Amino acid sequence: MAMLVVASVAMVLGAPARAAVTLPHYAHDKSLGVASCSSSLCHGSTDLWTGSNVLQNEYLTWHRTDKHARAYAVLLNDLSKEIVKKLGMTTPAHESAICLDCHAHNVAPARRGDKFVLADGVTCEACHGGAERWVRSHVEPGATHARNRSQGLFPTGDDVERARLCLSCHFGNSQKLVTHRIMAAGHPRMSFELDTFAQIGPAHWRIDDDWLKRKGEWNGVRAWAIGQAVAAEELLKILVDPKRGRDGLFPELVLFDCHSCHHPMADKRNTAARLQAGPGWVRLNDANFLMLRHIARRVDTKGAIAFEAQIAQLHKSIASGNDSTTQALNTITAIVFLQSRITKHRFANDDLRAILISLIDDGLKGEYADYQGAEQAVMAVQSVADLLSRRGALKTAALGPAIRKLLTTVAADEQYRMTDFQRALGEVRGALAQGERR
Repeated sequence: MAMLVVASVAMVLGAPARAAVTLPHYAHDKSLGVASCSSSLCHGSTDLWTGSNVLQNEYLTWHRTDKHARAYAVLLNDLSKEIVKKLGMTTPAHESAICLDCHAHNVAPARRGDKFVLADGVTCEACHGGAERWVRSHVEPGATHARNRSQGLFPTGDDVERARLCLSCHFGNSQKLVTHRIMAAGHPRMSFELDTFAQIGPAHWRIDDDWLKRKGEWNGVRAWAIGQAVAAEELLKILVDPKRGRDGLFPELVLFDCHSCHHPMADKRNTAARLQAGPGWVRLNDANFLMLRHIARRVDTKGAIAFEAQIAQLHKSIASGNDSTTQALNTITAIVFLQSRITKHRFANDDLRAILISLIDDGLKGEYADYQGAEQAVMAVQSVADLLSRRGALKTAALGPAIRKLLTTVAADEQYRMTDFQRALGEVRGALAQGERR
């Protein structure tokens, strides 16, 4: 039986519906270092170039304002030293792969060019791929994106691949993960949502006519939806991984809802009440699954009820311990199918309004009793409202103050109160009615 489970896991982990592109961390191309991109005649110009479809100041944007450029330096601070000490590690954080794999572009030494500097942090090539083959071809006359892709350029414009890339550090995968032990030693809790993080990060591109011609509408809601699906998929893949999904006798607890356990004993909460699982159960972190409910209702109307039933069955199987691996594998299959529907969905304004109202109404009914679900819901409300505003279908002047108030209710996980959240959510619901343009 054990061999059968391992084989089933391997099939899901190794054979997704679409072949995933190798992440830059693991690709074979040599990384040349940021010095190869930072020339004033390349991407290090202090002024925007006229007549160019590329800003050409991308290096300066990254170096001056992007936290990725300072990710390595974090490993030298006192908190990192404390984490290393608590974990009993024999090497400092800035020399340990467990830290460097996300705080730097930690490719193998044999794949580092002469100008490569590990201390540069999360560099251009950490996202765009080792430039050994495409650094010349991407500036040649008649250069095409397809050719650059064939030369090792990572497809950051593909929402699915970008989600996998970002989540590989901002959540983890089977190769690298901020485990429960690492967080217990002091590492901050991991939180990520693809569209929100893309919006708050310093942009080193512009959405102009050329961008729209090549890539179509900037659809933040589709990116949000894909990010939710990929995050849920990755969580379950780690859960069923025979090695990564375990921590000794225990499952890897970072995959479960933090606040099922992390609350005062006097707080007699039942975090699994909405799933009818009873008290005392450590619930899988289902924040992304909660978001997928709203998405499924629009992109797969006929299958949405079955999808929700699949998620409910997954929770029950984990609580009971009966056939949970099979249920997780079945759920991965359902998520991958839903993901394929999302990538093809246009997300018209009617979809956006329905998702926004559904997000709010579920919250008012008490579906976000725990912080992580509420946190994802707030970022989702922002993303959907933003795209409606960009399309001219929503007056954000009326909605803005209510959303800012909603944000304050999830500013600190330990201070989260569902009653305050619901009160603010109700104000958003009222402001939405005023802000919609008929």
